[in-house]
Amino acid sequence: MADEVILLNFWPSMFGTRTKIALKEKGVKYEYIEEGLITNKSPLLLETNPVHKKIPVLIHKGKPVCESIIQVQYIDEIWSDKNPLLPPDPYKRAQALLWADFIDKKDHLYVCGKKDLV
Repeated sequence: MADEVILLNFWPSMFGTRTKIALKEKGVKYEYIEEGLITNKSPLLLETNPVHKKIPVLIHKGKPVCESIIQVQYIDEIWSDKNPLLPPDPYKRAQALLWADFIDKKDHLYVCGKKDLV
């Protein structure tokens, strides 16, 4: 596989979707491996994300990158010859990451259909 890129994910995950969008925007070909969310986690997932044991995990050249917003930054830096995903201006980039962090911490319950939990 080109550049040896693997994405471990669970299809309804909005966090994995973020990483898939970043890979698609950069035109990166990757192998997709579907994971069980609660049970049946693969040995590869447990090995590549031993702390949190959760998806998504991006594996590039055998090295795992965890957490979707970190994966987006990584993808943007590694494939920097293609259109940027984040603004080059430090302040604008900080603002984009602020909103991504807000969604990660708060709004994802609305997206998942569990707004009554907020």
